[in-house]
Amino acid sequence: MANFNVNLRNKESVSVIDVKGYLDAHTAPELENVFNKLIDEKQYKVVVNFDDLKYISSAGLGVFMAYIETMRENNGDIKFSNMKENVYNIFDLLGFPLLYEFFKNEEDAIKKFLES
Repeated sequence: MANFNVNLRNKESVSVIDVKGYLDAHTAPELENVFNKLIDEKQYKVVVNFDDLKYISSAGLGVFMAYIETMRENNGDIKFSNMKENVYNIFDLLGFPLLYEFFKNEEDAIKKFLES
């Protein structure tokens, strides 16, 4: 089984999810659990830091699609940061840049939330 690790931390009023390793059908439920926890806690402003993510499958991409509407309905959003080119290319191929904001670093993504 592929290695995957997800860590949740807070920066001001924004929740930051660090993803590490391989996000696929076997590991996607771990990320879903984090999103469910955030919704339970009414935390809807989320930055996902991809700095240590090596690979993402369609199942991994589906997690973000499953939660984006709930976040936006509650005046929040999901923003992506620190994405390596090979991972970004997968998101780009599937049209994610039309639906989500991508940032070079986590600080810029957090700042965008704090400005709005």
